[in-house]
Amino acid sequence: MSRLIRNVALLLLPMIAGLLMCASLAAQQNSKHLILKDGSYQLATEWKVVGDRVRFHSAERDDWEEIPANLIDWAATEKYNTEREEERKSGLSHVAQETKQEDAAEQAERPMVAPGLRLPDSGGVYLLDIYRDNPQLVEVVQNGSELNKQMKKNILRAAINPLALSSKQTIELKGAKARVQAHVPQPAIYVNINSSDASGDANAQSKDTDQQPDRYRIVRVDVAKKKDVRVVGNLSIAVYGKVSQKENWIKTNMTPVGNWVKVTPAEPLAAGEYAMVEMLGKNEINLYVWDFGVNPTAPQNPNAWTPTQPDKSNTGTNETPVLGKRPPR
Repeated sequence: MSRLIRNVALLLLPMIAGLLMCASLAAQQNSKHLILKDGSYQLATEWKVVGDRVRFHSAERDDWEEIPANLIDWAATEKYNTEREEERKSGLSHVAQETKQEDAAEQAERPMVAPGLRLPDSGGVYLLDIYRDNPQLVEVVQNGSELNKQMKKNILRAAINPLALSSKQTIELKGAKARVQAHVPQPAIYVNINSSDASGDANAQSKDTDQQPDRYRIVRVDVAKKKDVRVVGNLSIAVYGKVSQKENWIKTNMTPVGNWVKVTPAEPLAAGEYAMVEMLGKNEINLYVWDFGVNPTAPQNPNAWTPTQPDKSNTGTNETPVLGKRPPR
């Protein structure tokens, strides 16, 4: 038993020594200089004059000591400690300024879209909805649309080999409705996408291109009557390869919001299915879209972010916002 006690004591001694050292360092950091006339000084946390002597608490030895009052250079003591206090306050002011700048940078990364509701700093695509008078952010996951002829490329171009195509093609999404349903006719969609992540190309344009005019558009999606699909686009292709796009485009407004871009319909949307598409060029469209619906009577979107939800550990959709990769052009 005595050996066990000795071993425990040996283990605790370094910890106790470390705690005492930390306490001593903290006391020294919070101490003042009691300067003597010979130029030396004592580190003291406090002192008081008692008759012809000065009683001070030593920050180094953690004990009360005394020294003759006529040995103290009071003017030098006052000057030194005043200057040090001003330096400390200046340092705190500098830290406060840096914190303010960091907060401003964070607000640029995470703009507030409703009281108590900010966008995440990780980017993505989010729809601002209002359910029962409460604002909510809903993550919109990219949906991989496909040509019904199983084309190898997922980007429509103005010139496609006409020999491999019939006269008409449709772009289809599986399911009769999107996972995300907006309860308001003019939902705001916030976009912050790194182009290199979306394309898989390290030399792709920077995400500043998110804010290029008309890069993102909203299109009305037709629900097929006989099949459990939604038609995003209907293309007519002439024998010489010219593509005519016949999507039901919705006029939209784009507004930069920090590092994000806000995409909103210019007019209220009728109830139905829609998709936000990315324009890769004047005649090119990315076939990976962000689909959503407008339905005022739909149930609440699952896992929606609300102002009362302080962290995002359990938010978002059931799927991570993985962007569909574009093949090399």
